[in-house]
Amino acid sequence: MAQLTHTSPNTAPRAPGPRFHRAWAIAVAAGAAIVTAGAFTTVPGLLVTPLHDSYAWDRGHIALAASVNMVLFGLTAPFAAALMDRIGIRRVVVGALVLVAVGALLTSVMTRPWQLAAYWGVLIGLGSGCLTMTFAASITSSWFDKRRGLVTGALSSSSHLGQLLFLPLLAWAVDHYGWRPPVVTLAFVALAVTALVLLLLRDHPADVGVKPYGAPEFVPKPAPAPGAARRTLTVLFDAVRTGPFWLLAGMFVICGASTNGVMWSNWAPAAHDHGMHATAAASMLSLIGIFSALGAVLSGWLTDRFDPRRLLTTYFAVRALTLLVLPMVLSSTVTFPLVVFVVVYGLVDVATVPPVIALCGRVYGEDGPIVFGWTNSAHQLGAGASAFLGATARDLFGTYDVVWTTLSAVCLVAALMALLVRPPRHPRHVPA
Repeated sequence: MAQLTHTSPNTAPRAPGPRFHRAWAIAVAAGAAIVTAGAFTTVPGLLVTPLHDSYAWDRGHIALAASVNMVLFGLTAPFAAALMDRIGIRRVVVGALVLVAVGALLTSVMTRPWQLAAYWGVLIGLGSGCLTMTFAASITSSWFDKRRGLVTGALSSSSHLGQLLFLPLLAWAVDHYGWRPPVVTLAFVALAVTALVLLLLRDHPADVGVKPYGAPEFVPKPAPAPGAARRTLTVLFDAVRTGPFWLLAGMFVICGASTNGVMWSNWAPAAHDHGMHATAAASMLSLIGIFSALGAVLSGWLTDRFDPRRLLTTYFAVRALTLLVLPMVLSSTVTFPLVVFVVVYGLVDVATVPPVIALCGRVYGEDGPIVFGWTNSAHQLGAGASAFLGATARDLFGTYDVVWTTLSAVCLVAALMALLVRPPRHPRHVPA
């Protein structure tokens, strides 16, 4: 079949080459960047006890850095997508990785709690916020015409892969060498991945003269979109005047509070309270990451076949039950009931994402991805609040039991909220 071409100032399409498509190399580079950013998300939980013991800093002050990080992580994502449209994906990703590396290196020489909030909270929060599911969506929409679901699912799971790969090693290193060497090591990992991104990542298939993977014809590179940031805000201002947005955002506030907000920052110190070794606690958290990735893939398959609202109700109800029984299964050693908790909780951890993306699309049409970006920001607001309030509650009550019970109750509220989302017959379009 003859190749279809377009007259375009962009690079002309090349003749058919080998079977391996450049898009897969792009996906690998993007996945490496997301894995690296994911590795940074669980480190604050490993630092709480060492910093508390070394400097006598309050746990709440230490957790404040994690809260700032999570909030900026969420708020950065929608604007990072607009910036990628404006100056290119590659430049934004390189800048984000350098920012993360600098933040980690500065953290290793800090001496005051405010510096932890500034370096780990602000710098790493801004950098890692550019490397989220919004980044994954940008890669798949540009480079893949087929296999988008597969690639999106794989990239969305990459953050948990970062936790899986790095967390046990970081916990072991903190236990044997103190907290500084692992932080510096992560900084150099980020710099190494920066080099990989510079080598492999490109903004668009037209930059290297190829078609998107599975596309029938060459696609010219779109012009920079100077109005992307304005459209991002316009969609938000329109969406906040609708009921479904507040239901979706409210559910994701609770979702963030009951998952990475409390787990990535407070799991290790909570397990320590029960006498569990840091390495064992980190291994359990990594196991949650494994089943989170599996749950996300399974949830995507289920979302194609069942009502997303009922799936969300089921996920939040199961999560409420697991959090309620957590104080009863935490112990000084890894037991069978604790492993059961890890498996079940992990399966519903990230499972909420595909149904919420589907509902955003049904309610807001072509603006659904932007609305989901803002909904994900609400997720991180909930996560940030939970990280700080969870540690503060531990300081006040001397136990995390009240935290698990409270989060269990609010998850039941989210389960009911899911049933109230009413997608219209015709998806709503928010004018750009």
